[in-house]
Amino acid sequence: MLALAARAERWPLAAAFVISRGSKTEAEVVVCEIADGAHRGRGEAVPYARYGETIAGVLDQIEGVRGAIEAGADRAALQALAPAGAARNAIDCALWDLEAKRAGVRAWVLAGRARLDPLKTCFTISLGPAEAMAEAARANARRPVLKLKIASADDLDAVVAVHAAAPRARLIVDANEGLTFEALRRLAPDLAKLGVKLVEQPLPAAEDGALEGYASPVPLCADESLHTRDELAACARRYGLINIKLDKAGGLTEALALADAARGLGLGLMVGCMVATSLAMAPAMIVAQGAAVVDLDGPLLLRRDREPGLVITGSVLEPPSPDLWG
Repeated sequence: MLALAARAERWPLAAAFVISRGSKTEAEVVVCEIADGAHRGRGEAVPYARYGETIAGVLDQIEGVRGAIEAGADRAALQALAPAGAARNAIDCALWDLEAKRAGVRAWVLAGRARLDPLKTCFTISLGPAEAMAEAARANARRPVLKLKIASADDLDAVVAVHAAAPRARLIVDANEGLTFEALRRLAPDLAKLGVKLVEQPLPAAEDGALEGYASPVPLCADESLHTRDELAACARRYGLINIKLDKAGGLTEALALADAARGLGLGLMVGCMVATSLAMAPAMIVAQGAAVVDLDGPLLLRRDREPGLVITGSVLEPPSPDLWG
């Protein structure tokens, strides 16, 4: 018989994290633990306010499937027990961790990988005045990839300032649904001239049908428009890449299936995260192997990380230790 426990945790951020929809100063996460008496598996997830998720709601969802999990429901059964989202992610990752510890092998071996390679992650520059964003970029100019949050076409000056402050860094722009189609059409040529490599979720998800047939001078990546394989066909008509996040997909199980399906359609992969600790990043590293863009900088944005956490040198994430996950 298994025992399931779940709790909420708060982790202060090193600085306010600001995007087009608002700001926060702490990461609110839910940790799920599943134990069999000899082994314990853990998973961490972040309720996605964009989709109406809350800490209380995620804990309620986990409680709703407690009986089935404690009776032995596996990862395959879980996919039908809970919808895609943070609650299923926390449980799914805990089940992966528990299975790996019971089997005495690493989780990536269970996922069909012989090894897990270190990854270079983006580093996020929060939305703010151009001078403040340039200052943050200057402080992180040695990182290989900077991701800039913008809210409108008026933020081009911030992109210019960041490019000047960190001229050797590759730049990604993330609008978090903040642009109109016309604003994107005006902005994209200037972003291309600045060497921006990717624009993430430029339009509101409900309006991205306008992208069909649009030849953007900068590759476009779906984020809020893409959760699971159900949205994949529509995204393939509108974007060149998709951003897979475990909290959207509802766990590592669906994320791996989504990645395989996306590759089959010729889509490039970005693997992202919510602001969370290393416990949330560790399973995402499996999906991120070979991804075009890795955006798993959550722990770098915290005042302090979980112990033990991932070993991070600059922007390089080392594979997790078994004490952390998997």
